[in-house]
Amino acid sequence: MDLPVVWENRVRFEETDLQGVVFYGNYVTFQDETFSAFLRAVGYSYKDVESAGWDVHVVNVDMDYRGQAGFADELVHGYRIERIGESSMTGEYVARRAEDDELLAEGSVTHVAVDGETGEPRRIPDDFREAIAQFQDRPPEQPGD
Repeated sequence: MDLPVVWENRVRFEETDLQGVVFYGNYVTFQDETFSAFLRAVGYSYKDVESAGWDVHVVNVDMDYRGQAGFADELVHGYRIERIGESSMTGEYVARRAEDDELLAEGSVTHVAVDGETGEPRRIPDDFREAIAQFQDRPPEQPGD
């Protein structure tokens, strides 16, 4: 997966485990930070989404671990929306070590758009869909939900 880099970080000591590598669960946190950065990159921060009356909830995360990062390693994180349906969108995620481009983790996350007040699923707004299509090298697939 060659995805646009939207977030970078340096591994903090507290993110490592007794083996001296990033604890596997932290990659889900990294993925979430990457999604937030992706929203900003396409022009929709979480605050903008909330102000427009909607929100997103994670309904699925899939992560494959390919390598190991340690304390003070600089990481780069890529993200793109692969598929966007009526109310859900699935994004591809990748984490690499900046120094040698080693693939560390890759996976996907599915979000469902919900009404900001009721929490009920709602259609992903057209302007958000258009912003994603303009940002990415290829637009997301658009199968029905």
